[in-house]
Amino acid sequence: LSGEGDLDLDFSSVQRANAEMERRCQEVLDKCWQQEELNPILFIHDVGAGGLSNAVPELIKDCGHGGYVELRNIPIAESGMSPMEIWCNESQERYILAVGEDRLEDLKIICSTERCPVSVIGEITKGSDLKVYDKLFDNYPIDISLETLFSKTPKSIRSFKTIDTEEGEIDFKEVGINSLLEKVLRHPTVASKSFLITIADRTVTGLVSRDQMVGPWQVPVADNAITLSSFSSTAGEAMSLGERSPCAVLNAASASRMAVGEAVTNILSSGIERLSDIKLSANWMGAPDRHHGNQDLYKAVETVGMKLCPEWGICIPVGKDSLSMATSWVDEEKEENSVVSPLTLIVSAFAPLKDVSYAVTPQIVLKESLRSELIFIDLGKNRKRMGGSIASQVTNRLSGHVPDVECIKEMPKLVDILHQLIKEKKILAYHDRSDGGLISLLTEMAFTSRCGLDINLDEICVNDEYLIETLFNEELGIVIQIDSSFEDEVMDLLSKSGLIDHIFFLGTPNSTKTLKLIRDLEVKYEWQLEDLLKEWTSISFHMQSLRDNPISAKEEYLFDNDIMRKGLNPRVTFEIPQIIKKRKERPSIVILREQGVNGQVEMAAAFDRVGFSCVDVHMTDLISGKRNLNEFRGLVACGGFSYGDVLGAGEGWANNILYKEKIRRDFEEFFSREDVFTLGVCNGCQMLALLSDLIPQVPNWPKFLKNESEKFEARVVQLLVQESPSIFFKDMDQSVLPIPVAHGEGKVSLEDKQTEKLIKEGLIPIMYADDEGQVTGNYPQNPNGSESGIAGLTNKSGTITLMMPHPERSFLSLQNSWKPDDWGTYSPWIKFFLNARNFIN
Repeated sequence: LSGEGDLDLDFSSVQRANAEMERRCQEVLDKCWQQEELNPILFIHDVGAGGLSNAVPELIKDCGHGGYVELRNIPIAESGMSPMEIWCNESQERYILAVGEDRLEDLKIICSTERCPVSVIGEITKGSDLKVYDKLFDNYPIDISLETLFSKTPKSIRSFKTIDTEEGEIDFKEVGINSLLEKVLRHPTVASKSFLITIADRTVTGLVSRDQMVGPWQVPVADNAITLSSFSSTAGEAMSLGERSPCAVLNAASASRMAVGEAVTNILSSGIERLSDIKLSANWMGAPDRHHGNQDLYKAVETVGMKLCPEWGICIPVGKDSLSMATSWVDEEKEENSVVSPLTLIVSAFAPLKDVSYAVTPQIVLKESLRSELIFIDLGKNRKRMGGSIASQVTNRLSGHVPDVECIKEMPKLVDILHQLIKEKKILAYHDRSDGGLISLLTEMAFTSRCGLDINLDEICVNDEYLIETLFNEELGIVIQIDSSFEDEVMDLLSKSGLIDHIFFLGTPNSTKTLKLIRDLEVKYEWQLEDLLKEWTSISFHMQSLRDNPISAKEEYLFDNDIMRKGLNPRVTFEIPQIIKKRKERPSIVILREQGVNGQVEMAAAFDRVGFSCVDVHMTDLISGKRNLNEFRGLVACGGFSYGDVLGAGEGWANNILYKEKIRRDFEEFFSREDVFTLGVCNGCQMLALLSDLIPQVPNWPKFLKNESEKFEARVVQLLVQESPSIFFKDMDQSVLPIPVAHGEGKVSLEDKQTEKLIKEGLIPIMYADDEGQVTGNYPQNPNGSESGIAGLTNKSGTITLMMPHPERSFLSLQNSWKPDDWGTYSPWIKFFLNARNFIN
């Protein structure tokens, strides 16, 4: 029975990822496809379920031939593995490639540069047989025809007797709305999940336009994710999720339809053109052979795959199933116990975007000259089913009718209308009704702008008898903010969707920071925004207190709940360049990386934009003599997690330079030149700081230690630019600029006297700043606890600068999760890169 196995044995059998090896593999694959028609890879197959026993035959079959494999050519770490273990183990981060003999050496050179292991394990042969030879035993453990291997397998047949289930009724008459709202906001599904979001790098690639964080207060309530397709266009892609797992306990078919519906309402604010543009990935979980699992599986797949998605013109090209989601064990009293997953669908939705700048967020727009209104589009058509809702969970009412998709006919037209309104900037803010219901939706919108709301109940709830059902039901629905001057035009368009009887004027923002429910011009309920915010952020605070430094967790909790602070508040003391002149001369600079570095592409994109010719150089290129620093006018050491994602990775990179005599001499000569520049960011910053003995005009630079919060920090912070000789920050003095950080070791370690000396000599160009633009040591605005807010340093000539934050992920306006309305194509950080180009000039 599951659950009876030895713990050590269970752990040994788990597939454990090796992110560093995957990174090396990815760099090899990127180098290959970037050669376009010269790409040495003819076919490729990743090694997953079934290991090589699945990947090799499938790749050979796709080639249309047979194959011969030398089993002992397959790299293994354990020489005692049996032929079956070698052939069938599911070790990850492996790929099977078909490469022409004439391009094999080219592939090996790329792999050598990236320090990526590669082995030739066999060849394509004539015929249709797969032969695997084992020279250790001088036999063929596998000798089979591919026609036999891939012949039609018998279909799996499942049968069931239909059982009608009673969903029952659910009553909230004895429940108080105040206590219910507090419980719902504290429920992990609804509550802030910043404790999870801020530990993951959300800006890597530099092509992330929309992450979870919304607005100047960086509130994690985004409905979807948006990425740019390239650094040179506004086209991109949107992604959203949908799931209704609690509802699946009561009605698997309705829950599956709602998962699709939620994915759709989540993605609409990105500005997709048509409903049929959406493609879905459907991931099913359950245990069909338990209880009425077969019936649930059939009904759920049928209703989504054969009815709802075809009616909406939505394709499901990919998916996955985990249909053994049950575990059993025998307790101390010899009784059998089991836990069985309900039949659950998790939907991921994807859609192309012509222009990512159209997208709107839940952030309510507030301006003195703006009179706006909130409009509620009730896609549930006045149904208020509470089964499976958060409100039912926190009050232990685990029954009732569950929500369902009621807008099947109207949705395609509604999507067209919303696209038009979003494109024409007539929708200012958008949020969909989901976990927690309408009241949670409105509360989250208020959080994003630190404003209050006057919510009129007259239209959406005739009397207080069904107030809880109205506010806490989780039917599909949308709230949009519009400029009141466009009211007639917006309503005329929305009326064409066929939903006019279910569209209501809901209320308006207010400046009192109070959420009010109003009926007949009388305030029935009101809550202070600060009190609601404290409830909503409390779970994240408690999780951080257990996992991270509890002092930092308390600081962030107080920071998040300070409703009077300004949030991100840029101050730009120079004119942001909006047109970059093309130059005939494009000086070559080296974009330097070590194994595991992941920020080289966005760094090259930023420097390329201002007129440099960027050359991708791996440390192995310098060590082998393939490249020499003297070829270049600039050196940029990029960010990422070099040396296997270990802490102190910058030290490993630096040692690779310090303890190789020729490389050390080359770097020392380059640093001594005054006609070139050097920049180190993130890991590159760590590495350069450890090379201070090679750098002229530098007092002792600091080490960068583990963040005081004891965790990886991925945030948007503000930097105050100080007067310094750094060529990168010329004419940027006293600016306060938002910028992403993503590091686990960014804390500057210096003695007080050293800090005072650096400040006195003007060698600290940037410091972490608070909402007022003042240098701060407070967390999380100073994300790592650096002494005196130090975020970067420079040498006395200003030709060498190192910094922990990532300007290359913020030089385009569309790279920022929030930006002021008056920024054009570029953010202020474009000047940082232009300054480098002007220096070379």
